[in-house]
Amino acid sequence: MSDQTRPYSSPMLDGPDRAPSRAMLYAVGFKKEDFAKVQIGIASTWSQVTPCNIHIDRLARESAKGTDAAGGKAVIFNTITISDGISMGTEGMKYSLVSREVIADSIETVVGCEGMDGFVAIGGCDKNMPACVIAMARMNRPSVFVYGGTILPGCATIKGELKELDVVSVFEAVGKHASGEYSDEELETVESCAIPGEGSCGGMYTANTMASAIEALGLSLPNSSSQTAVSDEKMQDCFDAGAAVVNMIKLGIKPRDIMTRKAFENAITVVIALGGSTNAVLHLLAAAHAAEVPLCIDDFTEIGKRVPLLADLKPSGKYSMAALVKIGGTMPLLRILLEGGLLHGDCMTVTGKTLAENIANSKLYYPEGQEIVRPVSNPIKKDSHLRILYGNLAPGGAVAKITGKEGELFTGRARVFDSEDEGMKAILGGEIVEGDVIVIRREGPKGGPGMREMLGPTAAIMGRGLGKKVAFITDGRFSGGSHGFVVGHVTPEAHEGGPIGLLVDGDIITIDAVNNTLSVDLDEATLKARRDAWTQPAPRYTRGVLAKYAKLTTSASEGAVTDKYL
Repeated sequence: MSDQTRPYSSPMLDGPDRAPSRAMLYAVGFKKEDFAKVQIGIASTWSQVTPCNIHIDRLARESAKGTDAAGGKAVIFNTITISDGISMGTEGMKYSLVSREVIADSIETVVGCEGMDGFVAIGGCDKNMPACVIAMARMNRPSVFVYGGTILPGCATIKGELKELDVVSVFEAVGKHASGEYSDEELETVESCAIPGEGSCGGMYTANTMASAIEALGLSLPNSSSQTAVSDEKMQDCFDAGAAVVNMIKLGIKPRDIMTRKAFENAITVVIALGGSTNAVLHLLAAAHAAEVPLCIDDFTEIGKRVPLLADLKPSGKYSMAALVKIGGTMPLLRILLEGGLLHGDCMTVTGKTLAENIANSKLYYPEGQEIVRPVSNPIKKDSHLRILYGNLAPGGAVAKITGKEGELFTGRARVFDSEDEGMKAILGGEIVEGDVIVIRREGPKGGPGMREMLGPTAAIMGRGLGKKVAFITDGRFSGGSHGFVVGHVTPEAHEGGPIGLLVDGDIITIDAVNNTLSVDLDEATLKARRDAWTQPAPRYTRGVLAKYAKLTTSASEGAVTDKYL
C-alpha cells in the first residue's frame, strides 16, 4: 500500500533514520515485509477482573488474524477494565465512571504514540465500551468496535421452582434475604449459579444497551451487539472486524464520517426501542462531545416523543439478551424501525455501506409468534421510557427510567441520605416504608466523586417488595439493571449546591413522568434560605485519579466528560 494509506505508520517506520523503530519491532515478531503494511492496533480490554472481559484476549487474537489476512499488520495492546458488578455498593465503585476516561485516554495514547493507521477496539463491559468509542472519535482513524458478547443465563431451583438467573437476580436476592424470604442456603444457591461463564451481564443492562447503540451508530459490524460471548458468530465478527478496518483505510472512511448527528439519533432510537439503560444518556453525550457533534439531553426527549418501547427485556421486562439473540438479534429490529420511518437509513457504517444497505443485505427476520419484540403498531409503551425531567429539584435536568409498569406519577416524603452506604443500610434495615422517596445525594460526578451506580439499593428495594411503593432520586446514577420508580443524574448535584443538597426528611417530592417534572413542595423563599445556610462540603479526595476527575468533570447533563473546558 502507498504511503497515503499509511499516514501515521509511514513517518514512524520508513527510511534509514527509522531503523531503531524497526529494530524494536523485529523483536516482537515483525518481518521485513510487515513494515510496508498498514499498522492496525487491536485494543483489547482483556482482564481477569470480570467475566465480561475474561475472554477478550481470545477475541483480540481473532481480530488480529482478520487484519493480517486482509493485508494489514496487527499489533495487539491492552488497556484496563474494572468490574461494576464486583465493586457495586463499595467505595471502589467511585472508580467506575472514572475508568471510562482512563481507558479512552490510554487507547488514544497507544494509537497516537505508536503511529497506528487504524484500530479495532474490543469492549465487554459498560464503561470500556463507550471509552472505546470516545477514543475512536478523538483519533478519527479508521476503526471498528467489537462487542465481547452477552453472557448466557444462569439457572437454579429455588423453593422448588427452576429460575433463570443473572447478576441482578443476586442483588435482588440480597433484599429477599434481608426480608427473610430467602434463607442463607437459598442466597448461596443464587450467587453460585447466576453467572455461568464469560460475557456481559445478560439483560438489557448498560453493556447490551451500549453495544446496541454503538451498532446503530454504525461503528460495529451488523449484529455485533447481539451475539453471545461463547459463540462461533462472535469469533467470526472479530475476524471480520480486523479485515473491515483495512477496508475502511482503502475506502477512506473515518469514524467522524460515521458519527454524524443522524447517526446519534439512530443510536438514541434503538436504545429507546430496546428499553435501554439510563447510562446511555451519559455515554452518548460523551461520545458526541468527543466527535464534536451537537447533542444534549433534550434531544432524548424530542426523539422519545416519536419512538416506542418495543422490547420486553430485563430488567423491567421478561426476557434476557440471549433470548433476543436466539430470534435474530438487533438486525431485525433495525429493519422494523427503518420500515417504520424511525431510522435514518442513509448513514454510513464501518462496512462501507449505509445502514439501509446493511439491513437490505441481512437475511435476518424475527420468527412468527415471537413475543420479545413487539411491532411498532402494538408497543409496550408508545413513547420513550427514558424521561428527561426538570423542575425546582433539577434545574439542570435529571434522567428517569419509567416504563409505565411502575406508574407515571409518584408523590411522597423525602428520606434523605448523604451517601449510598447510608441509604442501603436503611433499606436493608427495614427503615423505608411505603410512600417514601429515597434521596441519596453527594454521589454526583464531583461530589462522589465518580457518580456511583445504585444497583444495590434499587435491587434491595425490589427484593423487599417495595418496587411499586417507593421512589428513589439521586445525583448519582443507576445500573442498567436497576428498575422501579427511579430518577438519577439530578443536576446540579448536591456538591455544587444543587437543590437536592438542600432537602430534609419529610419534604414532599413529586416525580411526574408524563409532564417530565421533578419538584419539591417548597417555595423559592424557603429554598433560598436553605441555600444561604448551605456550605460546600470538603472534597472527599484530594490526591490521585478521583481528585483529578472531580476537578475536571462536567455535570451529568453534559456527559460527565473531563476535557470540555481544557
